[in-house]
Amino acid sequence: MIDVKNLHKGFGGVQVLKGITTNFHPGKTSLIIGQSGSGKTVFLKSLIGLHTPEEGTISFDGRVSTNFTNEERRQWRQEIGMVFQGSALFDSQTVEENVMFPLKMFKKQSQKEMLERVNFVLDRVNLTNSNKKFPAELSGGMQKRVAIARAIVMNPKYLFCDEPNSGLDPQTAIVIDKLIQEITDEYQITTVINTHDMNSVMEIGEKIVFLKDGRKAWEGSSNEIFKTDNEAVVSFVYSSNLFKKVREAYLNEKNL
Repeated sequence: MIDVKNLHKGFGGVQVLKGITTNFHPGKTSLIIGQSGSGKTVFLKSLIGLHTPEEGTISFDGRVSTNFTNEERRQWRQEIGMVFQGSALFDSQTVEENVMFPLKMFKKQSQKEMLERVNFVLDRVNLTNSNKKFPAELSGGMQKRVAIARAIVMNPKYLFCDEPNSGLDPQTAIVIDKLIQEITDEYQITTVINTHDMNSVMEIGEKIVFLKDGRKAWEGSSNEIFKTDNEAVVSFVYSSNLFKKVREAYLNEKNL
């Protein structure tokens, strides 16, 4: 579990995060949503250790990240998987080499052991026999699946995804959402996703944290988001006609 308490972070005298308290549980897909400038990117970067909080704590299964020794931090890094917005694959490396990269950095394994693990995760993301292909030979959805395979190759406790559906068509985005959710449940990973995709919110939002002006303005599940009267959430989530109709249908059914 990731436990966040009273998190503050600012830059150049401007406070970006203003006392966020929340938690994220294993086996659940947790989504961070909010408008541009709400603080969600800074929040995610704070969770993965790219920003040091000025106040408050982030605990990983009871371990406060700011108290880590160098060795503890190195160990913790091995427990984290990251899916970047643009997949961040190495263009000059094959699929196999991209996925194997973390193993070479952190694990003392034979080439055979590493290859077995790479093949296992590639099979898990439905990319069997894609080892020798280069990123340029893959579709956007396939590149994202390679990024997911690389993120889980170390069997992480914690998985962070930054806009995993960015640049994907709606159908492919659904496939990626379902894959992340399945992996999260299957391996009981604590998964945190930074997204603006409202389809993701509705489909896999087992926990949703809505940020506004650097504060947690609301949290709940995809089911509860239909019921909320929080004006900021309603305005943000139901800004499109599609979700307005969904909410109206829910409220009409409730009043029958």
